[in-house]
Amino acid sequence: MSSTELPGALATAVTPKALPVRVAEGERLRSVSLPGLTLTVRSRPGTTEGLPPALYVHGLGGSSQNWSALMPLLADSVDGEALDLPGFGDSPPPDDGNYSLTGHARAVIRHLDASDRGPVHLIGNSMGGAVATRVAAVRPDLVRTLTLVSPALPELRVQRTAVPTGLLALPGVARLFARLTKDWTPEQRTRGVMALCYGDPAKVTPEGLANAVHEMERRLQLPYFWDAMARSARGIVDAYTLGGQHGLWRQAERVLAPTLLVYGGRDQLVSYRMAQRAARAFRDSRLVTLPDAGHVAMMEYPETVAAAMRELLADTDDLGTGG
Repeated sequence: MSSTELPGALATAVTPKALPVRVAEGERLRSVSLPGLTLTVRSRPGTTEGLPPALYVHGLGGSSQNWSALMPLLADSVDGEALDLPGFGDSPPPDDGNYSLTGHARAVIRHLDASDRGPVHLIGNSMGGAVATRVAAVRPDLVRTLTLVSPALPELRVQRTAVPTGLLALPGVARLFARLTKDWTPEQRTRGVMALCYGDPAKVTPEGLANAVHEMERRLQLPYFWDAMARSARGIVDAYTLGGQHGLWRQAERVLAPTLLVYGGRDQLVSYRMAQRAARAFRDSRLVTLPDAGHVAMMEYPETVAAAMRELLADTDDLGTGG
């Protein structure tokens, strides 16, 4: 979902006339051009040479900045990169207009193939968790471990608080919502997103709120903002209806990589009750539940998530060396 960004220098945005994108101290921002696709990549280089690569994938309405609190905590363990998925953050829309879950997964795969960084430690949140699941299932050669924070996997009984987000998938709803909320300030919108995504929005610092408002203002200037939101929401809903080998739960069962699952007890978008089902579906999984966390545990409790990831990385290294 949306993000609270860390303070830092300002980088020039790819999209003309948009506000500049914030880059935290120690981060780098670059643009990657692929046929029919341009991706903005935020990197947090490892503190030493030769560290294994990691790739972070954000959720619906989010950006690579969603990982700015977690990435520095793992910089002594991995060489980190975070993508802006097509149409989000500072990445322009894909040329083919494909915002399906498969389209987003294909963007991740194409980036990994082009950069020759795989296999990576792949980390995803919300929609990015579903994207990461699909990548790990169809391209196991690219994924060393998988970490999923509140992954958007299909639920039979969706929480009432998640219904408005799902409604964005319906034709015309996003445009209608944009008209109905045209007088809302960026701060009002940001506080609304935080109320939905955080277990306790009051814990967000004034500086964090100011940076998030800046990012919200920047996104609202992008002419494709609502289209990217609506089409990606539709992509999630469509993915939920797929059966057979393309169904997300079936693909979860095919994942070979050691998997860390992180669920928040106050998550209003992905139900806490799905944690046990996910733990059963991924064959080599471990589960961390955070009773006070909401939908973006890596932003609310980055130290806890980092500690769990360190254990996963250490155990994976032990397996690789026969320890």
